[in-house]
Amino acid sequence: MTAAIQERPAVRAGRTPTVVRLLVLATFVVILNETIMINAIPRLMESLHVTEVSAQWVSTAFMLTMAAVIPVTGWFLQRVTTRQAYAIAMGVFLAGTVVCAVAPAFEVLLLGRIVQAAGTAVMMPLLMTTLMIVVPEQDRGRVMGNVTLAISVAPALGPAVSGLILQAGSWRLLFVAVLPIVVLVTLFGLRKLENIGEPQVSSIDWLSVAVAALGFGGLVYGLSLFGEGDGKVGLGVGIVAAGAAIIAVFVIRQLRLQRTGAPLMDLRTLRHGTYTLSLALMSIGFLAMLGSMILLPLYLQNVRGLSPLETGLLVMPGGLAMGLLGPSVGKIFDRFGGRPLVVPGAIGMVLALAGFTQISMTMPYWQVLGLHTLLMLSLATTFTPAFTLGMGALPPQLYSHGSSMLGTLQQVAAAFGTALVVTLMTARTGRLAADGVAAGPAQVGGMRLAFAVAAALAVVTIVIAVKLPGRVAAPEAGEATATDA
Repeated sequence: MTAAIQERPAVRAGRTPTVVRLLVLATFVVILNETIMINAIPRLMESLHVTEVSAQWVSTAFMLTMAAVIPVTGWFLQRVTTRQAYAIAMGVFLAGTVVCAVAPAFEVLLLGRIVQAAGTAVMMPLLMTTLMIVVPEQDRGRVMGNVTLAISVAPALGPAVSGLILQAGSWRLLFVAVLPIVVLVTLFGLRKLENIGEPQVSSIDWLSVAVAALGFGGLVYGLSLFGEGDGKVGLGVGIVAAGAAIIAVFVIRQLRLQRTGAPLMDLRTLRHGTYTLSLALMSIGFLAMLGSMILLPLYLQNVRGLSPLETGLLVMPGGLAMGLLGPSVGKIFDRFGGRPLVVPGAIGMVLALAGFTQISMTMPYWQVLGLHTLLMLSLATTFTPAFTLGMGALPPQLYSHGSSMLGTLQQVAAAFGTALVVTLMTARTGRLAADGVAAGPAQVGGMRLAFAVAAALAVVTIVIAVKLPGRVAAPEAGEATATDA
């Protein structure tokens, strides 16, 4: 897909290419499913007779599969045409959705979620790689603002959408409702989608595939165990350590393969300073977003007694505001560069998380809504310019590798964020309860600590934001080893 990058299709200034519009729509639909099951855990426990720990695997397995499959997408997208990649990704996702909708047992539902995730893993790198090829540098901010709707707003809206659907009936409706949308998006996309560039025949190192799956998958799985109680923390630490060691082996393997020009994930992307800074900024931002998405429903439902629907409606405005602001952020970026957006966005992220450290048994709901909306708007002003600057700093032949690395680290950041906030909350809540504090205030105390640590981590994003340039000049196609730091 990247062999003919130099032959960029002509795109009229100020217009978003049709291929990007189609891929944004498809990516929104598939990424929405990553978090759509968060509110369905109680229904699954009752319907399929499983424990809460087992039911959580419908989300954990999705993240695990994404982390294992995304590293392969850089190689995959170079071997197939745009239409082939789209058809395979959407076809696999559709098959997984059907399996989930008719699953007679929990094990079958889990299999369906894994198949869904395999299709989802291809869509975001496909969208990002295609965008970088067909959109001129001067329009990328505006177009990337629209893409924010897919990569950021979809997971933010997942719990809200599921809360609305679950009011109508069974958890199966979450998949039944998605089916006709997926079919229509797939058929429409195949009718309108045009191939961008030509496939590039290349070999794949299957050892790298296996090591990447074990390393990144093990890391995400180990992190997911941290929130399952004291009995699993030791096992989680061991698996995380093993996963990190396997990833080190993966890195060494890729560095050797780069000499022959056939790495599974080209680490030369990290030689570009702006890309590396953007990667760090977006990973911490994604950690903050997923951490708040875990803590807020727990606070609103377990402490304040709201229903899943009421919880979804309360957090929905923040997700919608994030999506609506995306195009405006892109236009500001194209005109003024990234710094006027990223620095205030990072500061807003820290302020929002710091505000959540003041939650209580009686905090007014309008304050919760305001803080959540501030967090989502801050992430919107951060993600769009950071990604555009980072990808724009790479030479074209590294676009697919850069987007696949970002997707992989997003899953790791999501798992780390979830593990971090749940572990901190659980430990603090247990200590307060042991000291005689009532259950509700004890849980609030645990959540305050989790938000405080998240806010402290977010301070790092301000430092990174200050170091990011306002704009970058795109490297030439042959500058794979140059740096822009």
